[in-house]
Order: sequence, then structure tokens, then C-alpha cells
Amino acid sequence: MLARFQSYLLRGIDAQPCEVEIDADETHLDRQTIVGLPDASVKESIERVRSALTNSGYRFPRGRVLINLAPADVRKEGPLYDLPIALGLLAAQGVIRSRAHGDGAPIDPGRTIFAGELALDGRVRPIKGAIAMAALAKQAGADAVVVPSLNATEAAVVEGVSTFGVRTLDEAVGLIQGTLELEPTPPPDIAGLLRTAPAPIDFVEVRGQESVKRAVVVAAAGAHNILMLGPAGTGKSMMAKALPGVLPPMTVNEALEVTRICSAAGELPPGQGLVRVRPVRCPHHTASSAAVVGGGIVPRPGEISLAHNGVLFLDELPEFPRAVLETLRQPLEDRVVTIARSHSSIRFPANFMLVAAMNPTPKGDMPVGEVGRREMERYLSRISGPLLDRIDIHVEAPAVPWKQLSGTANGTSTADMREQVLAARERQTARQGESVPNARLSGKQLDKLALIDEDAISLLGQAITELGLSARAYDKIRRVSRTIADLAGVERVSIAHVSEAVQYRLLDRRV
Repeated sequence: MLARFQSYLLRGIDAQPCEVEIDADETHLDRQTIVGLPDASVKESIERVRSALTNSGYRFPRGRVLINLAPADVRKEGPLYDLPIALGLLAAQGVIRSRAHGDGAPIDPGRTIFAGELALDGRVRPIKGAIAMAALAKQAGADAVVVPSLNATEAAVVEGVSTFGVRTLDEAVGLIQGTLELEPTPPPDIAGLLRTAPAPIDFVEVRGQESVKRAVVVAAAGAHNILMLGPAGTGKSMMAKALPGVLPPMTVNEALEVTRICSAAGELPPGQGLVRVRPVRCPHHTASSAAVVGGGIVPRPGEISLAHNGVLFLDELPEFPRAVLETLRQPLEDRVVTIARSHSSIRFPANFMLVAAMNPTPKGDMPVGEVGRREMERYLSRISGPLLDRIDIHVEAPAVPWKQLSGTANGTSTADMREQVLAARERQTARQGESVPNARLSGKQLDKLALIDEDAISLLGQAITELGLSARAYDKIRRVSRTIADLAGVERVSIAHVSEAVQYRLLDRRV
């Protein structure tokens, strides 16, 4: 007897339809086969399903069982097909006889997408990509999705599709047959959750470093990349992790994008339906290119995509392999990364703020004398000029004096910094649209939107000539100047704004 259930497969962070077909024939010899390019975890589902059915009081069919995952030319991976396979085997044996939708049954199996990993005792374990599954259901015109109960809150954020979370195989069977009274999971108040998202660290906890905090405000106001240079123990890492509290709250679409990426990568904690705070990703300097950018036989998002709409923090920047750092150049410009394989290519979003930190020398202290100066030059040379060009702001984080360390924390707070950033972002939105911060302005847009006074133009020309800056660095200074003017609440860029922006090209002057 033939049975069909709808499921999905993940390609990157997007879900595509996958039909699970079951053909059970007890007149043939006992044999179970899964076809449709399954990976090892899919092939092993036969044994998980067998135990789950038996331990739930059902019978695993004898004879030949053929399971086809269509389309057959796309690789399938993961244990998410356990639940639809088990339901298909029960339907093929006539155990499941679904009632018509509206006749006591909460769902119509033909218009429902199923997914879930089965434990050996019949419990349904969480899966990856539940939010993408719900988005696929909405796009395909399905009525409902049936997911593990721990994924129900995640899938429910997609409006227009009923989400049913089941804890066991028995509950899924009861849902189809109409013998289980189960209400769909209500959609969460996404906007309310984002408004109440807490700040991870308050900047008032960072002693001293007021000049660095000012640079952080400028970076956050214009979505500029920033590099902090200073000896060990000056609060660079702490400020990087506190940065999301200064940035504007995520919009609903941004939060859904981040949640979708985290879910596809298996980074979303079970039971958490939405990522509320902008992510901060901190890969170790031993991370490979595939870990940072993304990759694998079946391409997966890397750290730069997991930092989408948030912060990618690279501590000890010169310690990263040069090959890894060079792979960041294209995503920093294009805000997407393309992973190409012989059979396909997948694009992952990578719209992040790069925050880097480094010590002036391998020892972590400031250089002393000519020997120390040469040591610092060798250390800085590990970072290529083209990569430094793509970092808008370079700022020094000096050692904090003892009086500030031992005194009361009374510096600039996250709330004060956020207020400045939000005011500057409002000016940018009114001038150039919500999705285009100053850091994304093209040269042509800068000519129209960053009008500079004549004396400021003279200073900028002098800086370009004396520092030997590139054309890219010239535009970076103009973008940062535009942001500083927005923070000051003025429309025209003056010499004071350009002067501060030039000071943020610290490494172009090699300190």
C-alpha cells in the first residue's frame, strides 16, 4: 500500500519541498530501503523508526518497504524525516485513517508539512530549520505544520500557518485521526519581545576609555567597522560584547532573518522561538576559513552569517591566518557570501559590523624604544592593507590609570550612547531610507548627501596626500564624517567632523 506525507529539506537557510513516499508490500521478502540521495543519518532512521513504532505499541510492517524522498536528485540530511516516515508506515498499513478536515480533525494531512526526529521510545526531538519549514508552508499554501513541541514557538513566528507541536508519535497519530484535542501554538508578539530585549553589558561598567566609547558611538551610528588597538586588559573585548546594546533594536524582519540562520545552523536553543538581541559572534583565531565564512560538503552558514544583523568580533586580529582574513574582504563589501560547489552554489546573508581588537605587539604591551617599534611594525604587517582599508575606524585603547580603575563607575552608559545613536540613525533614515546607513553609501551618494565645507575639503586633501590613503579610504573618511555630522545634528560636514574622521585612520599613520 502506498502512502505520502509532505516534509522539507534545507538548502542553506531556505527550505524546499520534500515528499516522503512509502510503499509497503508484505508479499515480498523482508527488506527496507531508503532512496533519494539520503545521507547516513537518514539511512539510520529505519532503525529509529522501528524502535519508536514498537515501543509506542504499533507494528513495523513485514516484507519489502521502499521509502522515496523526492526530489531524488537533491541530497537529504538529518533526522527530520523520522516522523513523516513513521506516519507513512502506519498509513501504509491502514493504521492511520485520517478524518476529513473540518469533521473533527484539526489538520488535513494532504495540506500539512511534517518533520521531527524520533527517540527510540517514541518521543519527538527537536530539529533544525523549523522557521524555514513554516515559511515554506506559507509560500506553498499549506494549512499547517507539525513539528516537535520544542520547535513550536519558533515555527509559530510565521503568521498565516497553524503550528502544532507534538511531544510523541502517539500525539502526531492522534492529531491526524482527530482523536487528540490540540490547539495550534499562538504566534508570539515579536515587536513586544524586541522592545524588551535586554542589553548584554552596560558600557558604564567599562572604566575609562571615553575616547574609545566615542568611537564606538560613531561606529554604531553609521554601521561602520571598527578596530581597537591597545595593550592587553584595557576592556576591548568587553566593549565589543557591549556594542549590541548601543545599536538600534532589531526590526521584525531582521529578527526573523537572524532566527532563520541560527535555526538552520542548529544554534537556536530548543524552546526559544526568536533571537531578540543582535548576535555577537567571537570565533577563535584558530578557526578555519570554512568555519568563519561557511562551507562543507553540504554548505552551512559560517560565523559571518551567524553574525548577520549583528557583530562579528575578531579578537587578536593578527593571530588569525592571513587566508582567513582575506576571505572577509568580499563579504565586507557585498554583505553576502557565496559558497560554490560542483553541484550548486548557495548564498548566505552576511550583513555584519566587523569589530576587531589587537595588541600592539605579540607580547600584548606597548612598544618601547626602536626595537619595540620594529616589533610592532612586523606584527601589524600581518594584516593586509586592503583589509585595513575596509575598516572605517581605527582607535587606540590605552591602558587605564589606577585612579579610574579603583574609582566609582561613572562614565558614559549604554543608555546615553544608545540615545545618541538612535538620533543619528533617525537623521539617516529621513535622508536616505531605513536600510541604508552611512557606511553603505556609494561614492556617488556621498557626493550628494555629504556636502563638505571648503576648508574641510582642503584638510581632507592634505590628509589623503600626506598619509598616502587609497580611494577606498577617502570614501571611508567621508562616510565617517557624515556620521559625525549626524551625531552633531547638522546637515553640512565641517572641518571639525573631517578632522575627527581623519584621526580614526590610526593604522594608516602606523601610530
